[in-house]
Amino acid sequence: MLIYHFMYGTDWNEGCKNCSFWADSFDGITAHLKHRDVTMIAVSRAPYSKLKTFKERMGWRFKWVSSGTSDFGHDFYVSFTPEEMKRTVFYNYEYRKFPLSEAPGISVFYKDDVGAIFHTYSCYGRGLDAVNGAYQLLDLVPRGRNEAYLPHPMSWVRHHDKYDDAPFEAPDLGVSARGASMAARNAGKS
Repeated sequence: MLIYHFMYGTDWNEGCKNCSFWADSFDGITAHLKHRDVTMIAVSRAPYSKLKTFKERMGWRFKWVSSGTSDFGHDFYVSFTPEEMKRTVFYNYEYRKFPLSEAPGISVFYKDDVGAIFHTYSCYGRGLDAVNGAYQLLDLVPRGRNEAYLPHPMSWVRHHDKYDDAPFEAPDLGVSARGASMAARNAGKS
């Protein structure tokens, strides 16, 4: 079982925009995972009624459950109490200051033939990039993610229903579509 720790706190009005960026690709892969005997779900602390409303708004079909006020998120180092946030919290395998009560992550579990369950893997933060299809495609284009000039890397991301029609304009970095095309054609001539 693959669990995506989706940031959506009990008192939040909507799910995290960055987690939503990841979740936009979940529906397309869950059927494939199922045929390899893998179940993927998202887990958040928000009440199920909030998850259901937000899931409908976003048009998602993947399974999403609430861990509510249980210690599940805390046990996997993705949920923090107000007291913990006053000092450093353990996230992404180190102690650090963290500005939010929720953090993203993936945890993987295996159930053997006897029924014993094993926690086999977890990753957090930018370690999640490998499962973001949009980032994998952006990494192929000439400007890549084009995030270096931003206040923080993902500040351009919105919930998919909150983008306006115009693409986000990045500062001119000296790469044009024509220039990239010519460079690609000339790459094989040397």
